[in-house]
Amino acid sequence: MNGLFKTYRVLAFVVGVLLVVGAVASLLKYGLPDGGSLQQLGDDLTPVWLIHGWIYMVYVVVAFVLTQKAGWPLPRFLLMMVAGLVPGLIFWVERRVAHQLRDENPELASA
Repeated sequence: MNGLFKTYRVLAFVVGVLLVVGAVASLLKYGLPDGGSLQQLGDDLTPVWLIHGWIYMVYVVVAFVLTQKAGWPLPRFLLMMVAGLVPGLIFWVERRVAHQLRDENPELASA
């Protein structure tokens, strides 16, 4: 796999996992009564959002460079960006990007 493509896939997975963990943490923190152990767990996981934000910025840059090298239109890049903000969506988008890149630009996805 091309280094850029491999980096994109790893970042997509990390951003997706952090987004799901952050969403669950927020549900626990704000959806449960104060003082409970699950509510405290949600509160303790709040820094996940900071980590997600920093890694998401790197993900956006890598996704932009990848779309530019592949010659893809802006809407495809925007879908990749939005996927990092909607829990679970990034896993589906990453799979589509991988398939499209292999079909349209095999040189970017090759080893």
